[in-house]
Amino acid sequence: MLVICAGAPRAVAQANQPDLVKPLSDTYDYWQKTMVLKNYNGWKVITASHRIKSIQNRILSEKGDFPASVFSTPTPPPTLNGLRVLRARSKGATAKLVCFGRVDFGVGGDPSENLLVISYVHEGGRWKYDLAEFVNLGGLEDVRKQLRSGNASYVDGVAFLPDGKTPVQPITVGKAKYIAKVYSFCPGREVKVSINKLSHHRFQNTQQSETIIGGGRDGVNEIWCSIKDLQGSKGNEPLTVRVYLFSQINGVKPVKVFQYQVAEGQIPKANFSSTFKVDPSHAAQVLSR
Repeated sequence: MLVICAGAPRAVAQANQPDLVKPLSDTYDYWQKTMVLKNYNGWKVITASHRIKSIQNRILSEKGDFPASVFSTPTPPPTLNGLRVLRARSKGATAKLVCFGRVDFGVGGDPSENLLVISYVHEGGRWKYDLAEFVNLGGLEDVRKQLRSGNASYVDGVAFLPDGKTPVQPITVGKAKYIAKVYSFCPGREVKVSINKLSHHRFQNTQQSETIIGGGRDGVNEIWCSIKDLQGSKGNEPLTVRVYLFSQINGVKPVKVFQYQVAEGQIPKANFSSTFKVDPSHAAQVLSR
């Protein structure tokens, strides 16, 4: 589940399609149940083929086993119970369902009102689940009030629209030698990161890490990054991008191999490319003997 906070550019609003609400909701409900019940056969049927391959790549990049690790998630996916559907739209073979309300991940407490944006791909004659994005409205109380009052114009931005592009099947990767993750702290900004032209990541107004597909490589690794302010940002927020190798030795902390950091009040680069190295000293720290 990606955590984003949207502030995307405006676009010509696509018309809402109420007739899509039921088929898209039913698809998500079925997918959510397969996750809770750990029903691999059902999950495979209802999940888009490129997403299955992406999940397989992530699991292998974490040195896990596929498909055994498909259902090893920190929290169960939320249901749509109690959420209000704001938009249901399709374009070509893609669709998005935008819901608002108390998105509950089952971890206790009192969930606040946020957005859940679910993406779909049409293949095999039906809509299939692709991705769910939790849109954190923390710090955007005015947006919460607008949505609560019935003004849903906020979700007519580009980030909430299906793009009509049929997803490309990912390149298959094997089990990684080094488990690596990219971390970003980017309040008020969108940060896109690419590692070794293979692993692509997007962070928006969040503090989050994601697994690097293919893991870290021995020797020189490439990193590319683009940074832009989100709508409503102050433009002077701090920013951090880091890459860590995760140890497979009990008790050993992750090893930082790359960092780009901007203090509050400083202006980050709009984009840059750089490299980081994984050498024998790193291997000694993170690989089990």
